[in-house]
Amino acid sequence: MTRAIYPGSFDPVTFGHIDIIERSARIVDELIVAVLTNSAKNPLFSVKERVTMLEEVVSHIPNVKVKSFCGLLVDFASQEEANVIIRGLRAVTDFEYELQIAQMNHTINNKIETLFLTTSLEYAYISSTIVREISSYGGDISHFVPDWMINKIYEKYKRNE
Repeated sequence: MTRAIYPGSFDPVTFGHIDIIERSARIVDELIVAVLTNSAKNPLFSVKERVTMLEEVVSHIPNVKVKSFCGLLVDFASQEEANVIIRGLRAVTDFEYELQIAQMNHTINNKIETLFLTTSLEYAYISSTIVREISSYGGDISHFVPDWMINKIYEKYKRNE
């Protein structure tokens, strides 16, 4: 059985993330969408909120689970008995960074492989950072995230004013 992990901060989850999740779920037997707990970042949504949002997003995909983790990804992958890490690539600059991480992960644990999926063209320009930036100014984010998430994102900025 092939169990894979698709890690990220997902703050917030975008159509680009959803694209990678759906495509990955067709390739592997089981996919764990892993929400990173990173104390160095100041996220818009808590880990619990991001996990809940992702559970809603993947509820129609039977072989996908959502979990949170902290620490090294390869340690989490070993704990979950996953042998593949999925990473989405939007541009060449993503590849350079992700290649270094994949090589480091493989050095730490050579039983775990990294699979790169290029983002579908219509989502190649989307990032959570861009969504946060646009929404912080009240801009239209309807092209980047599911409709039911839009007000949740705008509400976060209203509370933080």
